[in-house]
Amino acid sequence: MVTKRTEEKATPRVKKGDTVRVLLGKDRGKSASVLGVLPKRGLIVLDGLNMVFKHVRPRRAGEKGQRVQVAAPMNISNVQVVCPACKKGTRVGYRFDGTDKLRVCKQCDATIPTKKASN
Repeated sequence: MVTKRTEEKATPRVKKGDTVRVLLGKDRGKSASVLGVLPKRGLIVLDGLNMVFKHVRPRRAGEKGQRVQVAAPMNISNVQVVCPACKKGTRVGYRFDGTDKLRVCKQCDATIPTKKASN
């Protein structure tokens, strides 16, 4: 009997709202903001990059089907966070300031702000 191996994914250091640079793929070198992160699958959705056509069936009689462009998820390992202070692609480190856990740029040691969800 073959069992499915479940691996625990590490917590992604990329957050929604970050600016990232694509390292691999058809959009290599381009920058975009993060629309969403899918940590269990290790994927990320970027604004305007990795666009694919989704074929939509007609809903009503007489209506035509169409091709709609949507942003497809890409592997989170193919992107790198861009530091807002030094404007370079960087790795993300962590620093503790009292009880707060801050994300830090490994290049210039500046704090990378985390955008709070407004609900």
